[in-house]
Amino acid sequence: MSFIYSLILRLIVTAIISYSVTPLIKRLSCKLNAVDVPNERRLNKVSMPSAGGLGIYLIFCLASLLIFPDVIPFKFALKMILVSGIVVITGLLDDIYELSPKQKLFGIVLAALAAYFIADIRMDTVNIFSFAHINLGFLSLPFTIIWIVALTNAINLIDGLDGLASGVSIIALTAIGLVGYLSPAAVLIQVPIMIFLLVACIGGFLPYNFHPAKIYLGDTGALFLGFMISTLSLQGLKNATLVSLIIPLVILGVPITDTIFAIIRRWLNKQPISSADHMHLHHRLLSIGFTHRGAVLMIYCLALIFSFIAILYIFSSTLANIIMTIAVIFGLQLFVELIGLTGSERQPLMNILKFIGNKAFRDKTIHEYHEKKTNKKQKD
Repeated sequence: MSFIYSLILRLIVTAIISYSVTPLIKRLSCKLNAVDVPNERRLNKVSMPSAGGLGIYLIFCLASLLIFPDVIPFKFALKMILVSGIVVITGLLDDIYELSPKQKLFGIVLAALAAYFIADIRMDTVNIFSFAHINLGFLSLPFTIIWIVALTNAINLIDGLDGLASGVSIIALTAIGLVGYLSPAAVLIQVPIMIFLLVACIGGFLPYNFHPAKIYLGDTGALFLGFMISTLSLQGLKNATLVSLIIPLVILGVPITDTIFAIIRRWLNKQPISSADHMHLHHRLLSIGFTHRGAVLMIYCLALIFSFIAILYIFSSTLANIIMTIAVIFGLQLFVELIGLTGSERQPLMNILKFIGNKAFRDKTIHEYHEKKTNKKQKD
């Protein structure tokens, strides 16, 4: 019990240090010219220091080595600091000089390769419920790279409102830490403790980042948090449960959903995948009447729901897990269509439900179908 009290005390101290250091990082960010200047793509109306993630990274390094040396092995901490430092440098350069998408991708891939070969962070097997256990073999490297790159970019994409990415990261990391700690198969205590340490670092920063923000995460922070979530989820959930692939996907349901539908939307509209638009989840919530703070809190609630469902997986039977997964996918698709994340004209699930329950809509749909079929025959 004394260990738990000591751990909580040290986490509180870490959060206080992070809170105290953030104003200094704000000044440093301005001196480095890591400033977010308002333009048509951004919601901020004034210039804002945008290297807040640098403070989170520095406190994370300090705490890992000096505050938790008896819990987090030095070699493990040093490897995580070194490999994550690559994305921090990449993000900082982007905040100062605005790197191209290809240059940022290069930095993330380089960090992913370092994680694989230096920190031994890899996806060796894929477990799906109790009937699929796949040993990836030589596919371990590409799957690991894809996992890290995808999740890192997913967190970066949702960083569009004050406190959004940092708050969602706190929720996701806490869920990952709890699953890794509570699971009967968990053996590496240093992984969940490092996760809670990172949560404390972000928690100290969040008061400055929540609306109205005084400093942004920037790509420095968004890439760092995305990278840490992707790597720590591979370590913390590796042997936690028979649904180890499903759990992190559910926990990160908000950023993953936003990313997947952004790709689908741009592909359907014949736009480059890397192009920007104002159709992300937070944009859609703002467009239907949510305030800035209200949209952020709404997405927090969604992230909490996903995390709660993910924790239930480790206590439920295989059948219950399958039913929950189907329900999550169905509910998520319905929510996405209701807020118009893919566009008002692309609502397949809503149209099916209307077709089943609305006779007028069904008759109209059948009539339009036959009309199109007749017109096509006439043209032929």
